[in-house]
Amino acid sequence: MQLSNKPETEICRTDIPQMLEISDVVQEGKSQKSFFFRRPMECRPGQFIMVWLPGVDEKPMAVSYWRKNEFAFTSQAIGRFTNALDNLKKNDKLGIRGPYGNSFSLKDDACVVAGGIGISSVSTLIGKLKNPLVIYGARSRQHLIYLKRFSGKNMILATDDGSYGRKGFTTGILDEALSSNSKIKVVYTCGPEIMMKKVFDICKLHDIECEASVERMMKCSFGICGACMVNDRIVCADGPVFNASQLSKLSEFGRFARIKTGRKVTLKEYHGLHR
Repeated sequence: MQLSNKPETEICRTDIPQMLEISDVVQEGKSQKSFFFRRPMECRPGQFIMVWLPGVDEKPMAVSYWRKNEFAFTSQAIGRFTNALDNLKKNDKLGIRGPYGNSFSLKDDACVVAGGIGISSVSTLIGKLKNPLVIYGARSRQHLIYLKRFSGKNMILATDDGSYGRKGFTTGILDEALSSNSKIKVVYTCGPEIMMKKVFDICKLHDIECEASVERMMKCSFGICGACMVNDRIVCADGPVFNASQLSKLSEFGRFARIKTGRKVTLKEYHGLHR
């Protein structure tokens, strides 16, 4: 463990999990919960932590809330690990290490495009930006989260089934926004990779800067194992945030990922196996 002159109560970068007590659990949406820890932590928008549930697994999670003396991550119960998390209560403990990765830039005249649970990766970014346009979509009203949290923001909501906000996809709304709003200079995005690839393509068409938070299988989280490779980039160390120039060189972005064995598979197969 790295030594530091900072107080013992503050989490500094460490590659050994610290067992922390959950201070609160908040139900955000359908099968979506935020787990809070009353501990300070140095963190920038877009960075992630590794969450260890002993006897089950360890997975990367975006830091979705960050305050002076508290942080949290938000999880959606979709597989063995996340379903096990879903059963945890206040005062239970989890192993936390990190934070890891790079972060989003902070630029004015921004638009943030989020899909599903991907909004957790851009939530602290939204709080740092000056009046961004936020385009956020999910499958249904039940899957939209943080609505009260961001109620004062300039936000356009969409659902696949039309149960809340506009019926349709975030990418169509983004294309309309960039066609009609010449003030937008940069787009930040996180969500399903197929969505992010379309966001990237739309930004390229409109000659707008784009930054995307990319998700991959992560084991070590600091660039040793190579499990999270996208082409020649190591997502945990070189990312998870990549700009347009970098994304344009990643032919696997929006197409392929690697599973635990290291085998390259389509994104559809990856998300079916990576739980």
